[in-house]
Amino acid sequence: MNSSTMARGLRACVAAGLAMAGGWVAPALAAGAMATGGFTSQPIGHYDFCKLNPGECSIRPADLAPAILTDGLMRKLVNVTTRVNAAVKPMSDMDVYGKDEVWAYPDKGVGDCEDYVLEKRRQLARIGMSLADLLITVVRKPDGEGHAVLTVRTDRGDYVLDNLNDKIKPWDQTGYRFLKRQAIDNTGRWVSIRDDQQVLVGSVE
Repeated sequence: MNSSTMARGLRACVAAGLAMAGGWVAPALAAGAMATGGFTSQPIGHYDFCKLNPGECSIRPADLAPAILTDGLMRKLVNVTTRVNAAVKPMSDMDVYGKDEVWAYPDKGVGDCEDYVLEKRRQLARIGMSLADLLITVVRKPDGEGHAVLTVRTDRGDYVLDNLNDKIKPWDQTGYRFLKRQAIDNTGRWVSIRDDQQVLVGSVE
């Protein structure tokens, strides 16, 4: 076995080991990065969240480079996703607050999709990830229902953390239609996600 063949074999073993450990769908190729457009409207739930938490919505991260996707970082993403998904009981805003579109940290152990996203974002920021790489993202599910996920920007593309699935998936293997996400340089601003790439978005289910 020559050195290049051995190197390919070792990379394949590492990827397979991480996949079998649970949580990471190892793609044949690295995920691509989403192509974003211009500034767009802020979701009403995030607008209200920012009024209550203004300090969280005026952050301009100094480091705008995507995170380096190491095995250690992927393990952290998997651990945070599975831990938060297990700890929070899904419950609608109407049931919790008596009204729709309330974005809040699920400190009482209940919440809907945006609340899962906020908690995962908070936990990953606490371990040192830049908020430029932890972006609240609004999508549409195949059934047409709106949904929120956390996009993690890496040097190997954009990955999605989802409360509907413990697996960490490349964004273009989720089956979702991506609509908008936070801007990387300002936590209170949002950008559109370009429609002309939606033909690339498939489902792995």
